[in-house]
Amino acid sequence: MTPPKSPRAILATICSAEVLSMLSVAAVPALLPTFINEWSLSKTDAGWLNGTYYLGYLLAVPFLFTLTDRRPAHSIYFVCMALSGFATLGYAFFADGFWTALVFRLLSGIGLAGTYMPGLKLLTDQLERINPGADHSRSVAFYTSSFGIGMSLSYFLAGELAELWDWRWAFTILGIGPLLALAYMAAILPRQNAAQHAQPTTHLLDFRPVFRCRPAMGYVLAYTVHNFELFAFRSWVVAYLAFALTRHPGESLVIAATAIAAASNVVGLPASVLGNEMARRIGRHRAITLIMWTSALFAVGLGFMLDAPLWVITIAVIAYGVLITGDSSSITAGAVAEAPPGYKGATLAVHACIGFTGSFLGPLAFGAMLDISSPTGIGGDTIGSWVWAFGMAAAVAALGPVFLYLLRKR
Repeated sequence: MTPPKSPRAILATICSAEVLSMLSVAAVPALLPTFINEWSLSKTDAGWLNGTYYLGYLLAVPFLFTLTDRRPAHSIYFVCMALSGFATLGYAFFADGFWTALVFRLLSGIGLAGTYMPGLKLLTDQLERINPGADHSRSVAFYTSSFGIGMSLSYFLAGELAELWDWRWAFTILGIGPLLALAYMAAILPRQNAAQHAQPTTHLLDFRPVFRCRPAMGYVLAYTVHNFELFAFRSWVVAYLAFALTRHPGESLVIAATAIAAASNVVGLPASVLGNEMARRIGRHRAITLIMWTSALFAVGLGFMLDAPLWVITIAVIAYGVLITGDSSSITAGAVAEAPPGYKGATLAVHACIGFTGSFLGPLAFGAMLDISSPTGIGGDTIGSWVWAFGMAAAVAALGPVFLYLLRKR
């Protein structure tokens, strides 16, 4: 097959592969009530099951992504795409409780570590080969927004397939996505180095040049608290909607909870792109601050509105999906722009590793807060426990603009 030659073709090819690679990413949160009931999990156990995916990611990403400064990113990308597919199939066939599920989710997270950010490096290198020195922030925005499309499809397909057959069939079918992406990317992606960059002068895991770059670290810390809020919401949104249904006996949601979760994620594509456009016009720091603090205030409101009509809750969840993703591409584009020469891969490794610490801790802390704040000891069975959990996530997210301000260029 002929390799793509135009920037748009390269962007479409790599973004579509990202979407396919992520078809299983939200399968566990989408079917979380099923696993809680079938395996008798506490809310803290469920938080571990959600968060371990991102634990695998952050454990692997320092090595895998920094390696892309020294060798072509596609070799790492292909191996980890295969791992993502086989780990999902392993979950389908062998997961029979908390511990076995935990192992396969950890492996899936490692697969994400070798595909998501290396895919971004792959994209920017290819674009730099065609248009050296150009502003690629719009392409970065589309790529990072594709994460939300993949997660949306994952929520929707997991719910529909499990309803049609069962959760094991759902994981089996979703596990084919990364393998399809691997097949066509291997067929059309150029094997040569896409663009020549300054070479690192330090050893593989020496991140000191990145840590010394204060503006880049401001974006890294903002990304961390952004992910804390974002993945807490994505991991618990279906359980939140399930609890909302118990507050309205005899009523039902207009569409399935997993479809609402999918909608709240798919709106992330235009939200992230528009957020980046706003950042280009009014400045990154100002746009990120406006979006993050508005999102944090909205999160607090979600906890209080569980007795509101179900259609209001549905609209609020989707609106929160717009706010919570509006700053995503601007934060990542900022980290890329501030990377020290020769250390773009290392900077994105730090960005991803420290950033996804928030992705791991967010779902876990949210579940633990549901357990701790419930007077009955059964997490998430009162409105108050959801208020505390959303309030905690909002308080963490509100720190993002503070980090950007303290570590800004002087």
